[in-house]
Amino acid sequence: MDKKKKSALHVNKGVEHPPSVNENSIHRFKKIKRKKYTLDEYVEGILNSSRVILSKAITLVESNLPQDIELSQQIIEKCLPHTGKSMRIGITGVPGVGKSTFIETLGMQLTAEGHKLAVLAIDPSSAKSGGSILGDKTRMEQLSGNPAAFIRPSASGGSLGGVANKTRESMLLCEAAGFDVIFIETVGVGQSEVAVHSMVDFFLLLMLAGAGDELQGMKRGIMEMADALVINKADGSNKEKAQHAQAQYASALHLFPMPASEYPVKVQTCSAYTGDGIQDVWQNIQAYFKKVTQTGYLEYRRRKQAKNWMHQLVKTGLIEHFYENSEIKQQLLVFEKNVLEGNANPYKAAYELLEKYFSKK
Repeated sequence: MDKKKKSALHVNKGVEHPPSVNENSIHRFKKIKRKKYTLDEYVEGILNSSRVILSKAITLVESNLPQDIELSQQIIEKCLPHTGKSMRIGITGVPGVGKSTFIETLGMQLTAEGHKLAVLAIDPSSAKSGGSILGDKTRMEQLSGNPAAFIRPSASGGSLGGVANKTRESMLLCEAAGFDVIFIETVGVGQSEVAVHSMVDFFLLLMLAGAGDELQGMKRGIMEMADALVINKADGSNKEKAQHAQAQYASALHLFPMPASEYPVKVQTCSAYTGDGIQDVWQNIQAYFKKVTQTGYLEYRRRKQAKNWMHQLVKTGLIEHFYENSEIKQQLLVFEKNVLEGNANPYKAAYELLEKYFSKK
């Protein structure tokens, strides 16, 4: 009798062990490769309103790889003649004001009227990890399933005030794809509003009532940029507070000069939750566009924005070229170490780096 104990996992000789991983699955997985589109395929797909190709083109635009940057620039150049026919609307407000709910409610109404809507929602990138929430599609559940709507959440990538570096280019691609209304949602009130204002036709500031002294918390610069002030969550017990805040803001706006558009800034109330007042907000936006189109201000504003865009591209290109310079990269580590250890003046260090950079030109 064999006294050796056999393991419960013992397998008799001659019985073949099944592989722990299916080799056929691995083989099939290795064959899967992302399809690479040509320049003409990208352009044709965008002009034919292909959401798949539009999404891939925006991903390409957001990429920092040299080969992607070159191709994305060619795509934008070919799509430019097909842009400029949409209503570009920026929507901002502090976190918790209900931007996503407002966009979904208004967006569902617009698509019901026959509009094609694109929403470029800028999510905050984490300063520590570089990651972002990218949760706007989850928050706009109805709109994200709407065939007439296209929602593109993009990480801010640490750019100014949370506005994605490539938002303008993404907007142009959406226009070329046939979307006649573009919403650009910003992270919140801050420097990002300046960047968004420089790329939209209409700037809407969404606000809350009963969150403290409304006027004290309002920055003059943001109020000057806004083409409309809308107080959200004007429902239930909060409705009276919203009406009181509306009167306060309307009174404060009388202290401001008439906007360059010559269209008076209106203060409205609405409830994105119940839908009350949403139609009035849209009618105000339409009246604004009718006015600025007739006076020629819309064309003037867009041409001015194009000039500013050119300057921004020059600045971005110079900064990228500076930090990609091999000699600067090496010197930068030394200068950073000296500044961190207190052995160098940051002001002087910056100018020395610039002198080294321009001396190589």
